[in-house]
Amino acid sequence: MSGLARAKLYEVESNMKDKKTGGRSAVVQFNPETLKVSYANQIAGKDEKKCGNQADGTNGAQYVGTGSTKLSLQLWFDITAPMPPETQAETDVRRLTRQVTELMNPSPAAEKGKYIAPAVCFEWGSFKFSGVIDSLEESIEYFSETGVPLRASMSLSMSQQSVVVASFDANAPKYTRPTPGTNPQTQAKAGDTLQDMAAASGNQNNWQNIAVANGIENPRRLAPGQFIDLSFDAAMNASVEVSLGRTA
Repeated sequence: MSGLARAKLYEVESNMKDKKTGGRSAVVQFNPETLKVSYANQIAGKDEKKCGNQADGTNGAQYVGTGSTKLSLQLWFDITAPMPPETQAETDVRRLTRQVTELMNPSPAAEKGKYIAPAVCFEWGSFKFSGVIDSLEESIEYFSETGVPLRASMSLSMSQQSVVVASFDANAPKYTRPTPGTNPQTQAKAGDTLQDMAAASGNQNNWQNIAVANGIENPRRLAPGQFIDLSFDAAMNASVEVSLGRTA
């Protein structure tokens, strides 16, 4: 399980290339459950003679402007759960979420009064998408008795002004489906939480995906004696080999 890929979110150059030095980044505490990629073409021109009119028997070709690709995902942060080494000292979940918010802050442009939105890359294993963060919505889900925010979710939307087509590495490892019955099952004891069980198995950073894989709705209330596959998500994520690259 030590080879489980963790998602990353970091600033890149305006041409979507990696920065050689510096650049802001944000901790992704838990890998997302899903990634949604949307594509759009902008239809240009209203002139039927240019665009074609099928009713007249002419070519129905449509002229298009700039295409776009959008990535939508949700990130979770929970400082009550086992934490990665770089975030163990945090006591307020907003110290983690503000790192994501800072990736939206524009920088002054060369022209006075103008600002440039930073280009950001979301990377998870061989899946990479670079663009600008269009929108970000934060929901604080849980507070301490003294009113300190402890858990939050962020709905993030990124876009790039081009149609980004998936490309695949022919040399990437292929997914091998495990033989039924070979994955070990761990039995929950009275009072166990899924977070505790995931931490004990060395997969503490991915307990939410384990919950989804096992159909667990409330990870803090497990039935005593319930069998849980703690290795399922690690096997699935380690085998996904999909990347996104620009079209020529």
